[in-house]
Parts: sequence; C-alpha cells; structure tokens
Amino acid sequence: MSNAEIGVMQSAPDRISLTALRRYFSVIIPANLIWEFAHMPLYTIWNEGTWGEIVFAAVHCTGGDILIAMSALMLALMLTGRGWPFVAPTRRSVTVLTILFGLGYTLFSEWLNIVIRAAWAYSDLMPIIPVLDAGLSPVLQWIVIPLIAFWWASRPFSGHGNA
Repeated sequence: MSNAEIGVMQSAPDRISLTALRRYFSVIIPANLIWEFAHMPLYTIWNEGTWGEIVFAAVHCTGGDILIAMSALMLALMLTGRGWPFVAPTRRSVTVLTILFGLGYTLFSEWLNIVIRAAWAYSDLMPIIPVLDAGLSPVLQWIVIPLIAFWWASRPFSGHGNA
C-alpha cells in the first residue's frame, strides 16, 4: 500500500535519496576491499597464512565491513536521517552517527576477536592506540572510508537544504 493510498504524503524534507545510498556504497564496497588487502601485513595471517587464506580473509572481512557500514548507516538514518542528504544538518548528524556506530562496533569486534576468541592477531607492524588497545588501521578505516563515502554520496546534494 503506497503512502498516497493511506493518506500520507511525503514532503521533500522527509525523503531519503536512493542515489545518495548508491553513491555511498559505490565507495564503501571497493574502498573496504582495497583497505583489507592493504592492511593485511599488519595481521599475523600475512606471514602465517597461505595466499588462499589471505584472500579469503580479506574478502570475508570486506563482507563484514559492508554489513557494518550498512547497519551503522541504517541506524543513523533511523535516528536522525529525515531528509538525508538534502538537509545539511541531517548530512552532518548521519555522518557523525554512522562513523561512531561503525567505530564502536569495530572496536568491540577487534577486542572480541583478538582478546577473547583469539581468532586473529596483530603483527608487530600494527600501530596500537594505547588507550583503546586497538590497532590504528581498523580505527582509521572506519573514519577515512566513511568520510570519503559521505562526501561522494552528498556531493550532488550539497546545494540543497543548507538551512
């Protein structure tokens, strides 16, 4: 049943752009795949695993990255996404919340998989953030890539709704 059929009309500020979502994921997916392969030497699998295991780990982790990005974005959109990306304050709040949710999950996952499950380990090359006791590369991944993705997603809309 459509909005018109139930008597609800969507105003311009209520809309969410599918074009912006497509542009966001057109950056998120390949950028995370590239990042996963690029930072693989910072994990012990680089020296201990076979090429097949390394490729599987990078592709598998990219799948997880896509799910994290999707979940973080959808949660941010549900909380503050009215009019995204048309409304400038909404663009900012969705960006900040998405990055915070992505970082939060990533820090939890790094702790769970390194400390508790011992599913993977950092090599000596991984810079560690002392207070967080987490690798710098996964933390930067969830700041840099989403920022670029949001910039790209919002670019066509940056002239709209700057009030």
